[in-house]
Amino acid sequence: MLRALIAFVFWTVTVPPAALVLFPWTLISGKVDALYNTAMWLARTGVRLTGVRVHVEGRERFDPAGTYLYMCNHTSNLDPPIVVPAIPRRTSVLVKKELFRVPFLGRAMRLGDLVPVDRRNREAAIASVERAAAVMRKGLNMTVFPEGTRSHDGKLLPFKKGPFYLAIETSFPIVPMTIVNTHDLWPKGKFRIRQGVATVVFHDPIDPKQFTDRDALMAAVRAKVESALPEKYRS
Repeated sequence: MLRALIAFVFWTVTVPPAALVLFPWTLISGKVDALYNTAMWLARTGVRLTGVRVHVEGRERFDPAGTYLYMCNHTSNLDPPIVVPAIPRRTSVLVKKELFRVPFLGRAMRLGDLVPVDRRNREAAIASVERAAAVMRKGLNMTVFPEGTRSHDGKLLPFKKGPFYLAIETSFPIVPMTIVNTHDLWPKGKFRIRQGVATVVFHDPIDPKQFTDRDALMAAVRAKVESALPEKYRS
């Protein structure tokens, strides 16, 4: 619990001053790079303060200069600050709309072209897919956790359909990702973070145009993500 508290205090102390400096600069310059790079540094540093080290595999499997739709499993609050900084180049993220109400954080996410999602409202969810498609056509990557929420037991939950509509509409390649061991380090519903290593695995890209329907594409991505999970967390 102490390590989680240290990371929380670090982010509480550092984020507001960084926002006070970088928000005006971003608005004046029209460039979000400094804000994004600082956010990635804060994420990585906060994770290190928890005692969690990050190991990355598979970035050589695709061209880091390309535009991709990254899809990753989700078991822990550690996942976003580990996964997003591991992705080459700047990425947008589909995030639940409630986070946009958080002071400083919500403004930063808007400046960074992050896309709010309301999973309880079908029309709003469709609008989110359209906004995400527009963001990707600007050349930004998009990162989603297709389960939509954290798994309680480390096994994959059913995937939401929205990210796969996005993949089919935009035709950008999907890079499946698997994050391993964060469920053991900080499972959902627990306050204590264990020290250890979290591994991020990038799989070979999947071309949505090679699939005849959304369900087949979803099954292929799910199989890739699950393939790098420990045996006890596979279906």
